[in-house]
Amino acid sequence: TDYNQLGFNLRSNIFQGGPLESRSLMKDSYTPDITQRVIRDPKNWHGRRTDELGKWHQKNALNLNLQKALQDKYG
Repeated sequence: TDYNQLGFNLRSNIFQGGPLESRSLMKDSYTPDITQRVIRDPKNWHGRRTDELGKWHQKNALNLNLQKALQDKYG
């Protein structure tokens, strides 16, 4: 059955996992100085800017945390 074949393959170590050293297309495409001098802007993440909905969710999370802290402190 398929279950026995899978168990045999697992015991035989046919599925050895991924490579020990990973390679990325960016590291292969560019020289090391390009990746070191890049400026990372947290508001512009992979070309996607923080929009109004994201800012609202951030403020809402802070508001919920504040409400919870006030309720814990004052009951």
